[in-house]
Parts: sequence; C-alpha cells; structure tokens
Amino acid sequence: MAQSALLKSSIAKKVAMALSGLFLMLFLAQHFFINMTSVFSPDVFNSISHFMGNNPLVQFVIQPILIVGVVFHFIMGFVLDFKNRSARPIAYAKNNGAANSTWASRNMIISGSVILAFLGLHFYDFWVPEMVYKYVAFNPLDDTRYFHELAEKFESPVRTALYCISFVLLSLHLQHGFSSSFQSIGQNNKYTKGMKNFGLGFAYVVPFGFILVALFHHFNH
Repeated sequence: MAQSALLKSSIAKKVAMALSGLFLMLFLAQHFFINMTSVFSPDVFNSISHFMGNNPLVQFVIQPILIVGVVFHFIMGFVLDFKNRSARPIAYAKNNGAANSTWASRNMIISGSVILAFLGLHFYDFWVPEMVYKYVAFNPLDDTRYFHELAEKFESPVRTALYCISFVLLSLHLQHGFSSSFQSIGQNNKYTKGMKNFGLGFAYVVPFGFILVALFHHFNH
C-alpha cells in the first residue's frame, strides 16, 4: 500500500513537472518572438515591449504566474533527481550511460541548474531594472527606451558568451525535456512522432534564435 502511494506520488510529481515545463515553453516561444523583432525593427520591438511592460494583466497576473511556474519547475526537478538518486544508493561499479542514453537525459539537473542561474541573471538584467524604473524611480513612460536597453546588455563579450552558453544548454535540456514531458502525461499515440519532431525543432530553433539575437546586438551595437 505504501509503495503504491509512493509510486502515485512520484507519477503526480512527474506530471506536474511536465505540465509546468510545457507552460514555460509557451512563455519561451512568446519571449523569442518579441526578441526576434528587435533584429528586424526597433520600433516594433519598442511597441510590443512597451505594451507588455505596462499592461496590468501581464504585469500583475501573468508575470507572477510565470515566476511561480519557473520556481515550481526547478524545485520539482531537484526533488525528482534527489529521489532518483536515493533509490539507487549503491553506485554501479561501471556506468556506461552513454551506451543507451543521451548526455542531456543523464544530466538534466546540470543543464537545469545552469539555466536557473541564467534566469537569475536575466531577471537581474531586465526585470529588476524595469521594476526600479517604474516603481522605485517613478520615471515617466518612454516607449522608445526598450531597444536601446536590450542592445546595451550585449555590449559585454562576457555577458554575451554567458547567454550563448546558457542557450546551448537550454537546447539540450529541451531536447530531452519535451519528449519526456509527453511521456509523463501519457501522450503516446499516432501523433507522438510528429510531436517529438516538433519538440526537437523547437529545441533547436528557439534557443539558437536567442543566440542569434544576442550576437546580432553584440556585433551591431
């Protein structure tokens, strides 16, 4: 009975983590679209950013939900990783994991930790200054400032390199995470192969799109 309850609890945690991961992918896609406009049109980027930054629904409903989703997803990741490691207290004499699994699947906690650190840097770079600008300094609204502020962040080669490395790891994280998310929520049907291909495409296009944005602003500032 206890083992059954433990199994159900573990499955529930995996499903919750999978759903939170899929939710964060929606946010990532939306964020990717907005950032890509900065490459083609500073005015469009400024307009969208101004709307997102001054819309009460975005600021006081969607943004807090996003923050909770990020924290929840990574906490669940650490909890599940700890449980998995605890279930195998005796290390294998020889672990040839590479023979039947990818680096990403064996090191989700590593890539996840780096991504979490990157998100902290991202919040420090963009979200904190935005909150200070509006709610601490009470500066007047300026719908032309966003493009300049974005480009300025990528002046530093060190910061740009950190962003690029983080998105490479995000790509690896997504490649395994998207597939395992659908397995966790029980989606295994005739559409599975198509969804896995979509997830693989997403895992390449979106992270490397962010890298393109970072490099574009670094070399064109």
